[in-house]
Amino acid sequence: MMANGASSPVPTIYQVAEHAGVSIATVSRAFSDPSKVAPRTLDAVLEAARDLRYVPAAAARALAVRRSKALGVVLPHIDGPYYAELLVGFEVAASELGLSVVLALLNPQEPRHLSVLDLLGRVDGVAFMARSGAQDDTVRQVADVRPTVSVARGQVEGVDAFYAENRTAARQLTEHLIEHGRRRIGFVGRLEEGSDIGQRHVGYLEALEDAGLTPAECFAVDPVEASGVEIAEKLLAVEREGTEAGTTSGVTGIAGLDALVCGNDELAMAIIARLTSAGVDVPGRLAVTGWDDTVTARYLTPGLTTVRQEVAELGALAAQRLAALIDGDSPQSPVTVDSNVVIRQSCGCVPASAPAVA
Repeated sequence: MMANGASSPVPTIYQVAEHAGVSIATVSRAFSDPSKVAPRTLDAVLEAARDLRYVPAAAARALAVRRSKALGVVLPHIDGPYYAELLVGFEVAASELGLSVVLALLNPQEPRHLSVLDLLGRVDGVAFMARSGAQDDTVRQVADVRPTVSVARGQVEGVDAFYAENRTAARQLTEHLIEHGRRRIGFVGRLEEGSDIGQRHVGYLEALEDAGLTPAECFAVDPVEASGVEIAEKLLAVEREGTEAGTTSGVTGIAGLDALVCGNDELAMAIIARLTSAGVDVPGRLAVTGWDDTVTARYLTPGLTTVRQEVAELGALAAQRLAALIDGDSPQSPVTVDSNVVIRQSCGCVPASAPAVA
């Protein structure tokens, strides 16, 4: 029986073995001890399992027994304040419902499919958070056997989805920079389709198009501190080369940019810290904005102009919805939680007189 109520034949280990062209012993070993299976053979088994929507025996047996009273969460990592707040909101809501939470962090070095399938035998439903946490085909496979929701990633058909608003707020943030006279505005963040940062990039592009401006350089990096430092070093290196060649005035802008829209606060704060330590005036020469409104953002010098999202609320809503699906509720339309632009100094404003753009 599929999670949405439609009946479906249950694939067997024999069918997986036949589909992959291996023995049933190899299939069993692929799921119980994948390190002992040759990489090419393991890939063939996992692909066959995905095609057939096969669930290993331990997880399949769990489908027929009483509830585990636990919710599963799949995340790429829990580094940084965003994921921590998202997870806390989810866990608090689950606890209030009398449910525990089982967390699966997907190590990029291991077959992701195995981690998720192992989770199925221990939980009543699964929440997939962030685009890089799992591929769409894995989400679909899990949704066939367990109630499933997704958070902050592209929607998979038939799976209830939860988002924080990104596109409109990013457009407003970029428009605000344009109002400050910024014309060479770059973007920092990895553009995964359907992801939060991907939607922020769309809003940024819309604002530039409306103003008749061409997008400046896009730095497609992971939204972590180290990437922010790396981008700042690149900007400083380009600036030094231009100064030595006599092609920059050194007055306005740096490395051909006069503003950066960053995918999150972690990137923005790392860039600001490195540039200011090198003597670059932020926002005088380069305006920088972030996203998430982390606690540190308000104590940074200059204070970080950013976007506040109710991340804990997003996690809580996902947990509550997942519990409702487990109890038999029908799927619903995607849910979007509001976001608001927060004006501080890093965009060029003085907070006391900053215009309201949220």
